[in-house]
Amino acid sequence: MPFDFKKEYRDLYQPRSKPSIVEVPTMRFLAVEGEGDPNEEGGDYKHALELLYGAAYTLKMSYKTDHAIPGFYQYVVPPLEGFWWQPNVKGVDYTHKSDFHWLSVIRVPDFVSEAEFSWAVEAATTKKKLDFSPVRLTEINEGLCVQCMHIGPYDDEPATVDAMHEYAATQGYAPDFSDTRRHHEIYLSDPRKANPAKMKTVVRHPVRLA
Repeated sequence: MPFDFKKEYRDLYQPRSKPSIVEVPTMRFLAVEGEGDPNEEGGDYKHALELLYGAAYTLKMSYKTDHAIPGFYQYVVPPLEGFWWQPNVKGVDYTHKSDFHWLSVIRVPDFVSEAEFSWAVEAATTKKKLDFSPVRLTEINEGLCVQCMHIGPYDDEPATVDAMHEYAATQGYAPDFSDTRRHHEIYLSDPRKANPAKMKTVVRHPVRLA
């Protein structure tokens, strides 16, 4: 059976709908960075997702090609994730989406080295006839965070965020946003198909001891 990150790391991908403190380990991702309203039709965000998924599935399906990746095992492509920030804002301001800066990522197994990533970019470019140069391979170490499963539309997240910060404060933690520690979302529902009231999104914020 293919390895499923969501099932094997339930504490990271399936938290309860009540806030909790978690220590997030270093993980490897495919990533594309950009800015602007993610809802813009034909915008940079939607193009970034096309590139991310193209590269992610090229790696996943590599075993069906003549390219053998050392240490490869079959796996389920993990969910899309996003790190979000805006100039001079701690966290995010949902009322000014055009100001968003984002780093969209998809986790990959540790056997994806720079060499295998380069192969995937070249293979995807040839197959899709797209420029995959914006995609990069990176490692992210989030460290200590407060997180919660948000149920409902993205625009309703502020209430969940407030609950997260209140809980963190009761546990002796304070928000710890910086140029490298940002508002983080993990998308467990497809907004094109899901009932907005039932969409599941993991929301995660960096914290430190107060």
